[in-house]
Amino acid sequence: MNNTEIDFPAWMGSIQQRCEHALERLLPAANIAPQRLHNAMRYATLGGGKRIRPLLCHAAGTLSGAAPERLDIAASAVEIIHAYSLVHDDLPCMDDDVLRRGKPTCHVEYDEATALLVGDALQSLAFQLLAMHPLADNSARQIEMLRLLAQAAGSRGMAGGQAIDLAAVGVPLTLEELEFMHIRKTGALIRAAVHLGALCGSSRSEGECAKLDQNLDRYAKIAGLLFQVVDDILDAEASTATLGKTAGKDAAHNKPTYVSLLGIVHARSKAAELRTAAHEALAPLGKDAQRLHELTDFITDRSF
Repeated sequence: MNNTEIDFPAWMGSIQQRCEHALERLLPAANIAPQRLHNAMRYATLGGGKRIRPLLCHAAGTLSGAAPERLDIAASAVEIIHAYSLVHDDLPCMDDDVLRRGKPTCHVEYDEATALLVGDALQSLAFQLLAMHPLADNSARQIEMLRLLAQAAGSRGMAGGQAIDLAAVGVPLTLEELEFMHIRKTGALIRAAVHLGALCGSSRSEGECAKLDQNLDRYAKIAGLLFQVVDDILDAEASTATLGKTAGKDAAHNKPTYVSLLGIVHARSKAAELRTAAHEALAPLGKDAQRLHELTDFITDRSF
């Protein structure tokens, strides 16, 4: 059966399961020294989350005919970077949170020093995975994958977005400034997930690569902002039990969000606009973009 003939919930469940199994295999075993660090790395990464970034990676990979085994590695690398970012975001020096994915945050379950090392070790592991597994048809493309993930995680991407976020507490931002922050803090890793999935595919002509990359980049930028707008809405409206993390923390910490800037009604309108724009960005890619269309709707309509 063709992959796109499987209904979306079944496909999503299968990719989430693939991701969990891959992460279990790729993370250091809990009985390998230093055991406490490796246990904490597994605690922070396994058994939780919607795996949006691996889903996007696999969905983009269908457009380039990528082998699922390659996509498992690329998706795991992105998800491991995401897990490290959550561990560090939850630290007392950052967002100071005690709940993540319905369980105590890493520094609460272990300790702050261990949580700091967990983030460091997870970040290193992600790049080790991209470097040691054959994921592309030539070395130049695989090096490009490393560059993309490094840039997405660094000062011009996720880490830079977090720095802007910390500096913006209690400071009124314009919509353009808020989007500038979230294109980096949230959007950069989502863009990397999409591009890495496509790069895992078989060789294409230079023109075909450029066209696909251009369309996917436009889509991924929009999808990253859409994810954040919906996240802000959920933080304002959903309960802690539903979210699996402390609800209402953005407002309590006086952090700028789409809801604080636009209000809940206009934030919902913004999400609807971005959803339409994301679908339009995928239109040139035809039926092979079906999974990305479905993920766009899932990101918009999710309740946690």
